[in-house]
Amino acid sequence: MNGARGEAAIEIDGRQHRLCLTLGALAELETAFGCRTLSELQTRLRRLSASELSTVLAILLRAGGEAEAAANLTGAALSPLAAATAIAEAFHAALG
Repeated sequence: MNGARGEAAIEIDGRQHRLCLTLGALAELETAFGCRTLSELQTRLRRLSASELSTVLAILLRAGGEAEAAANLTGAALSPLAAATAIAEAFHAALG
């Protein structure tokens, strides 16, 4: 994974997948959560429900070129902790 590009890895159903925090992904997250600024998005991301966590994961998977994995998250063998950790790693890699 290329941390300088905001990439992080996650294992879903025994396979490695790439998450990527891109400018487009940030814009999609702002829209998904009704935020007008990055600071609003930052605050909003601190209190996610399980379905919202899945939304964030799907957006970052698509940005990482993993559209099929993003489309198949329902029923996937994935712990919420693993998802939250990978998302945090992608944000940390991209934004420091």
